[in-house]
Parts: sequence; C-alpha cells; structure tokens
Amino acid sequence: MHKKIIINDKMQKAVYYLTKPVGKNFHPDFKPELTPKEMLELGIFGGKYMTDCKKEFPSSWFKNAKLSPKRRDPSLNFFGIDASLPLKVWQQKGWIHPADPRGWFQWYCRYYMGRRIPEEDERQIKRWKAITRHIGAIKKNCVPGDLSCRRKQRQAVLHWAYDPRKI
Repeated sequence: MHKKIIINDKMQKAVYYLTKPVGKNFHPDFKPELTPKEMLELGIFGGKYMTDCKKEFPSSWFKNAKLSPKRRDPSLNFFGIDASLPLKVWQQKGWIHPADPRGWFQWYCRYYMGRRIPEEDERQIKRWKAITRHIGAIKKNCVPGDLSCRRKQRQAVLHWAYDPRKI
C-alpha cells in the first residue's frame, strides 16, 4: 500500500507517494551517515531550509532542529559558518529537479521517508557520492578529529549526510 503525500508550501504544490518503509530499502550505493533528523539537529543550511514544509515530515524531526523561520542564520550551522550557495546558483547549474525545488536535502528527506523516483534517485546518489572528494581533502589536510580544520568543507559534507565529526 502506498501512502499519498500532498505538498502545499511556499515552493511547491504537488502530490507524491511513499512506496518504501521509512529509512529502509535504500539503493545499495547510498549509505548516508546521518538521518535528516540528525542533520537538522546538528544545524544545516542556516536553519532556513525546512521552515515552511514541516507538515510534510515527522514532527520529531523538528523538535530539536536548529531553525530560523525569518532568514538564514549561518550561526545555527554546526560549524557556525556559511557553506551554502544560493538556490539561484543551484538552479543555474541544473542541480534542481522539478520534483524537489529545494534541492538535494529535500530529495534526501523524501527518499528517506520512502519516495522513489528511479532516474532522479540515481542522479542524486551520484551527486552524493561525488562529495567524498571533500572528505578526502579534509583527511589530507587535517589531523583526525580536529573540527576547527576546514570548517567550511566540514559544514558542506554535513549538508550531504556525511558526519564530519568522524573525519
């Protein structure tokens, strides 16, 4: 049985279906280290990313999330630094799929909840895997566990569900 999700927020009015169990049946190449809930609690995207679409996701995700309803606040990010490009840049680079107008993290939240769009899932997983180049740069240039080293890069990998505290 598929669960119907109706979206009605500032950026999208649409419907999609959850076809997999929450947090399960991921593509074998996709092994995120953090759940969307954990990411929101750590502090991502200046706290602005999910403020108008809370109804779409479990309320538990937002209980301890670091959010900023009015505007982006990089001080809420885990590393207290801005590591994001504006949405306009994402759009210009072709990184945005119409199903997920907010980008990768929105895709990941919906994928985590059980939505599947095979072609788009494959594209986003490929993008997720490409972020390991930043993990390599952190490992090459930082003492393991030194969270003060390459903070912007660490915040960026956190935005992609890798746990920068383990690098």
